Amino acid sequence: MCGRYAITLPPETYRDFFGYSEQPNFPPRYNVAPTQPVPIVLEDRGERHFMLVRWGFLPSRVKDPKDFPLVINARGETLQTKPTFKAALKRRRCIFLADAFYEWRRDGREKTPFMIRPRSRRPMPLAGLWETYTSPDGAEIDTAAIVTTDANGTLSAVHDRMPVILSDQDIAAWLDVRDERADVMGLVRPCPDDWLDLMPVSSRVNKVENDDPGLMEPLTRPEPAPVPERKPKAKKPLSSDEDEQGSLF
Repeated sequence: MCGRYAITLPPETYRDFFGYSEQPNFPPRYNVAPTQPVPIVLEDRGERHFMLVRWGFLPSRVKDPKDFPLVINARGETLQTKPTFKAALKRRRCIFLADAFYEWRRDGREKTPFMIRPRSRRPMPLAGLWETYTSPDGAEIDTAAIVTTDANGTLSAVHDRMPVILSDQDIAAWLDVRDERADVMGLVRPCPDDWLDLMPVSSRVNKVENDDPGLMEPLTRPEPAPVPERKPKAKKPLSSDEDEQGSLF
């Protein structure tokens, strides 16, 4: 699962890396969370574009968003079979702008946060799917989810899932949706172990309101999050990975 990530490189770094025509100016974000507006890259008729979307995928068939789970991740294994994702896989693939993400290791009731980032310290192209949802009253909202796969060797010490991180060579194939018959499922795979660094970080990342450079400072040893007081369980939205990490959001 991928439930929090960071966008901290300068806007021009992302623009040069992905080659979109827009010139957006946005501040660094150290703790991006579900339902927030997030930047993606998509391609239309061979031209790449920058777009802001809500992180939380809504397929067009949904009648009432309140009755639909918050889909922040799309399991790679079900992209071709799950009605939620089938159309977007063919026609609306995208890439999330990111340069790090967070994951939590479970030890009993404790959850210890780690940051994962490229050793190159370059942008980390996260494969995604997007969709424009139109409500019954005609209002439109652009939404997206991050595609996930099995963890590689580096991530397996913390979690059994990870986002699909594309290589420079695979970016073009993932974004090119002109041929709906193109098979891109070969790109949905764990990235090589040596692409990533994994390091423990402060449990402050658990709180959405914390959004500062200190969240990305590595610790010398893991810091388990405080165990919250038990409260009656309320119905909560889940990602499509059905992961209880959602309780951190």
